[in-house]
Amino acid sequence: MLSKLERLLSNYGTFPARIRKRHRIFWKAPDAEIVRNQPLFAKDELSKWKDAELWQRKLSNKANAKEFAIKHGAKVADLYFRGRDFETLDFDKLPSHYVIRPTIGHSSGMVFIMNEGINLFDNKVYTPDEIKFAIKQACDKNPQQEFLFEEFLRDEAGEYGIPDDYKFMCFNGEIAAFGLINRLGPKKGFETYFDLNWNKLPSLNFAYPEPETLPVKPACWDEMVEQVKLLSSTYEVFVRIDFYATHKGAVFGEFTPTPGLGRGYTHFGKKRMLDYWDKHCKGMI
Repeated sequence: MLSKLERLLSNYGTFPARIRKRHRIFWKAPDAEIVRNQPLFAKDELSKWKDAELWQRKLSNKANAKEFAIKHGAKVADLYFRGRDFETLDFDKLPSHYVIRPTIGHSSGMVFIMNEGINLFDNKVYTPDEIKFAIKQACDKNPQQEFLFEEFLRDEAGEYGIPDDYKFMCFNGEIAAFGLINRLGPKKGFETYFDLNWNKLPSLNFAYPEPETLPVKPACWDEMVEQVKLLSSTYEVFVRIDFYATHKGAVFGEFTPTPGLGRGYTHFGKKRMLDYWDKHCKGMI
């Protein structure tokens, strides 16, 4: 168990301060939601993606993020429905396994991982009407909110389950480390940190305990790293990029520009993040 002092100190320092500063600059600006929710597509020229100050905010919209990944050759989950007019959505035409994600959100909020009527994130049964009611309420609170109904990605063995997250800490094409989360729920699981040579690193963050057994490198590892580096180079500034190892190879998840608002980082994590930031993104937000 962490001491209260360790938990308190983890939220202070230069790296957490930079993340909180970025969050203020990104999302307190008057144009923040306009920029984030400008619909963009893979066919759009890169100049259109980058035509706004702090254009990376566009990629915090998960629909835009998917299109950006497609534009750069990454695989993504198949899309069944996108929007907020759920009366047009016929649940009978959805497969028995599917995932629902909001286009705006964080920390797995309002995510449904549906396994034959059961949401694996809370192990509760949901009828179509109950799902519609929940996501409609979220849309009513935010006129920019949409929801994505997507393919339930199977693991490399072809099995359904809560997918493991590969979370890469990226700096303009350079990867400082990645955390592999064996996820048991939205906020439960085990996490192991590695470098790109699959050498185990000390923990970067206190969010999850380490597992007793080290995870094994996925078959799509080289593909995943190649895609992460390409996306990071185009994104330029520090970002966390999430991927999944699946039955169809490495699949893009999302971009996270302010992971955890800088909270919970270990001394090792904060130092490593700062070293890479100052070397590869010096002077960048």
